[in-house]
Amino acid sequence: MFQKILIANRGEIALRIHRACREMGIKTVAVHSTADSNAMHVRLADESVCIGPPPARDSYLNKAAILAAATITGADAIHPGYGFLSENADFAQMVEEHGIAFIGPKADHIRMMGDKITAKRAALEAGLPCVPGSKGSVDSEEQALELAAEMGYPVLIKATAGGGGKGMKSAESPAELREAYRLARQEAKAAFGNDEVYMEKYLQKPRHIEIQILADSHGNVVHLGERDCSLQRRHQKVLEEAPSPILKPEERARIGSIACTAIRKLGYRNAGTLEFLYENGEFYFIEMNTRLQVEHPVTEAITGLDIVREQIRVAQGAELGYGQEDIRFTGHAVECRINAEDPDTFAPCPGTITDFHTPGGLGVRVDSGLYSGYKVPPTYDSMIAKLIVHGANRTECLMRLRRALGEFVIGGVKTTIPLQQRLVENEDFISGDYDIHWLEKFVYGDKH
Repeated sequence: MFQKILIANRGEIALRIHRACREMGIKTVAVHSTADSNAMHVRLADESVCIGPPPARDSYLNKAAILAAATITGADAIHPGYGFLSENADFAQMVEEHGIAFIGPKADHIRMMGDKITAKRAALEAGLPCVPGSKGSVDSEEQALELAAEMGYPVLIKATAGGGGKGMKSAESPAELREAYRLARQEAKAAFGNDEVYMEKYLQKPRHIEIQILADSHGNVVHLGERDCSLQRRHQKVLEEAPSPILKPEERARIGSIACTAIRKLGYRNAGTLEFLYENGEFYFIEMNTRLQVEHPVTEAITGLDIVREQIRVAQGAELGYGQEDIRFTGHAVECRINAEDPDTFAPCPGTITDFHTPGGLGVRVDSGLYSGYKVPPTYDSMIAKLIVHGANRTECLMRLRRALGEFVIGGVKTTIPLQQRLVENEDFISGDYDIHWLEKFVYGDKH
């Protein structure tokens, strides 16, 4: 049993991990930058260590400083949360080499899934259905044009080391493809220091469906159903729900079984998420996130499982202790990401929180590190809270969500709450008739 866990993250996810540890009787160490010295997770942790100045590269991405903090405080394990070093294979390996448990998958699996080309190759070998595309990197415009002619337009150029929509460009003609290829490589080089790209068929109106899995080191694997994450702006998720309003029970069982079989073949350990595009009854694997997801609470709401607790148990070497037949899905859940941004222009709005009141009542959960007087720094991601609502069915869930959004008060900074309120009143959303391109049109006035 771990006695002390260092939380290598900040904000709501650091607080979320702290709470799971506390309920398991495990002490916590918070690491923080100078900008986060008054953060809630720092206040509540048993110990805290300042690891550097505000820029993430000097603090939350500083591997040596985090390892030193773990060594000094005698931490048994490190939980990386999401973002920052959570999918950094070198960091995971360094942690294990220092005799500290990494609460996540093996470094080899992080490395495998961190590169889009090797991930797709591994997925195909494990039996996952993939989007038609290049077998490896596309190294010239001429090669891109030849492949596009074979598979048909539109196509998508994607950075092999990509994420968050960076280094991703679509094209509907040879002329557009030349420009998209050039821009994608430039953007990938600037964002990731790697301009390698590959190409896929561009699906017209797909949904973004992801499967949450848990796997222990004894060969046991279960899936916790799917999340529908199709409401995205610039490839960033805005609202997620579980289960998806469009999947049939037999489709859920089919893709869940395929996901578990693949994970078992890979010998994967801990929590992970297989992401798919879904169109016309078919699933196409796009990537795997080898970490805890931002939207994990909607899965917790419909299954009753604490995913962070399960991550910790698995990292300790425990067996899951349950099989797929023991997983029960109950009701419907939605998560709204609340950002400190102008709801119309999406410009970041850091500042001091003057008022903070969270909604409550049955089926309402708020994950946030905010409090009145807290200063939202300009240095990091603008997400400041997550509102998670659960109901007996989707209709009840949406009614409860509207009520909860109306109760939520965050003063002193602009937030995206008004956008979420507009969204949940929209007829397309209410009916579940949306795809991954829908929100862009909704936001920019093409569809209301």
